[in-house]
Amino acid sequence: MSKLVSAKIFMVKGSKLHPVIVELMTDEGVTGVGEAAIAYGIGGLAAAGMIKDLCERLLFGKDLRRIEALYSEMYDHSFWAKGGGPIVFSGISAIEMALWDIKGKMLGVPIYDLLGGLVNETLPVYANGWNYEFLAANEWARAAERPVKEGWKALKCYPFAVPTANNRTLRHVSRRAIDRDLAELAYERVRALREVVGSNVTILLDLSGGLTTDETIKFCHRVRDLGIGWIEEPADPFDVGAYRRIGEKVDVPLAAGERLYTRNGFRKLLETQAIEIVQPDVGNTGGIMEARKIAAMAEAYSMRFAPHNCASGVCTAASMHVSACSPNFVTLEIYPYFREYEGYAEILDNNPELRIRDGALTVESGPGLGVTINKKAINQFLMAEVTTAVA
Repeated sequence: MSKLVSAKIFMVKGSKLHPVIVELMTDEGVTGVGEAAIAYGIGGLAAAGMIKDLCERLLFGKDLRRIEALYSEMYDHSFWAKGGGPIVFSGISAIEMALWDIKGKMLGVPIYDLLGGLVNETLPVYANGWNYEFLAANEWARAAERPVKEGWKALKCYPFAVPTANNRTLRHVSRRAIDRDLAELAYERVRALREVVGSNVTILLDLSGGLTTDETIKFCHRVRDLGIGWIEEPADPFDVGAYRRIGEKVDVPLAAGERLYTRNGFRKLLETQAIEIVQPDVGNTGGIMEARKIAAMAEAYSMRFAPHNCASGVCTAASMHVSACSPNFVTLEIYPYFREYEGYAEILDNNPELRIRDGALTVESGPGLGVTINKKAINQFLMAEVTTAVA
């Protein structure tokens, strides 16, 4: 057996991104790291607390090598996981990720080898977060000149979002309400963006589930001839019926999944066959194996797999492993400019994002996740350390 000795939970603060990280240590001195991937919104403190509760109540005394059994234990006996949302599943994801890291290190192999082996040695990636500061269509579009010059071949953006007062975050559509001016601005932004980047760069549009169904369909028809790679979250994640209606009327590929959790949460949407690309987030959908299972379900429906990824390099590494062994993988999301924000903490000694060249990430073969925590950078953010079980 390999038993849990301690769990350290970190809440990294000081930048736009606030990673929630767990480090598990076994009685054999092997450590594994995982991340709860909700720390770009609201809920990081709750996720950290969930990780602490799960470790205290359900992990001590168990064999950490039995990852599937431990996932089932957390799902069946946390009570809230059945029908649960991002807090419980991001906590489970972080722990499950760390368990795979431990197992890979114990066996001396990368996680993708434990999931069937390499299918993709090089992973196409796309840039997000490159245009938070501009409102007017021409300036908004010209911001793309930088990532294109740096070699990014695909860009994602939010045509309906507007910058907040500090120009470092975006405010998405509220209460599904847009007027004619905002609808026109969104179209002009995309049209100008196509002119700026040319025909060889893929444009991906994210609507964040913000519009009514009729407005979504109308907008998709307007941008159809601009060569759009996909329309992401064209409807609220709760509204499977809207996805079905939009899918019947729109011939631009549709993508969704960052706010769905586990294979159970994806099942109803996949059964509609309304989307073409599934986007589970390895850090909030239930973990590495759960993301791999969702990718396999999508493959059975002839859908592509493009993991959502908005977190630290820990989640990027986990997403890399799942993508590397998934035959229907198409591209991986990256935020290349997070580290330019004041207060950014580089918590890894070897962040895989720093290996990206010309719009692609080469898969490396270190054991486990293949990443190493920067102790000096992260120790100041220790929130809690769990060393014993709680009855």
